[in-house]
Amino acid sequence: MTSRLAGLFLMLSLALHLGCAQEKEPPAPKPLPNDAKKVEAKKVPVGPNILFEVDGETRKVWVSAEVCRTMGPLEQLLCRKGTKEHESVLIADIDARDLHKALVLARGEPGSPVTFRPEYKAATGSVIRITLMFEKDGKKLTVPAQDWVRDTKSMKALAHDWVFAGSRFVPDPLDKNKPPIYLANEGDVICVSNFESALLDLPIESSKQNAEVQFEAFTENIPPDGTKVAVCLEVIPPTTKKP
Repeated sequence: MTSRLAGLFLMLSLALHLGCAQEKEPPAPKPLPNDAKKVEAKKVPVGPNILFEVDGETRKVWVSAEVCRTMGPLEQLLCRKGTKEHESVLIADIDARDLHKALVLARGEPGSPVTFRPEYKAATGSVIRITLMFEKDGKKLTVPAQDWVRDTKSMKALAHDWVFAGSRFVPDPLDKNKPPIYLANEGDVICVSNFESALLDLPIESSKQNAEVQFEAFTENIPPDGTKVAVCLEVIPPTTKKP
């Protein structure tokens, strides 16, 4: 083979090799349209053990809690740590003022706590859906909070959502120069018996008198003491009634 033929053969081989390489190269990915781009949920702390989450138009509040009681009469679903563990299913090491703030960020509107005089008036405020997330036997479970509270009359799970009553501020009785006390921090954070200090309460009459307590722990549905629970609170938008 002459040098000229050898050169032509080498050029032809290179051309074929480059052509094949170009054919195998994948096409450049096309950019996604704006409405197809996934926006990740953002979680920001509002206070110790309280997170506020925004995911598009969805807003949620998360509270880190744990089971402290699995049986017996109840006055709270959740209380502040170190207050009313003997009457609550869940405890959380939180400042109730931070939970109030987080619910407002989630577009919740505080109403008013229950009143008993001159006549009974139920608590009002935005309706709040509460769900509980936890692990049991190696499985991750999500249940409505009502499943952990049993009505002692019907022997069925609680049939109502909570409302954002908003509790109350009162002057410190020992030192009026100190900041006012937020009453829910005394323990009444998420109640099942009516309290004038409740942050969240039921919109029905529910006595706190021992002989008349209407709700108890739904023992069969509650995991053991010490189980870590993520409590999710969502504001339910009011329904628009047709005229």
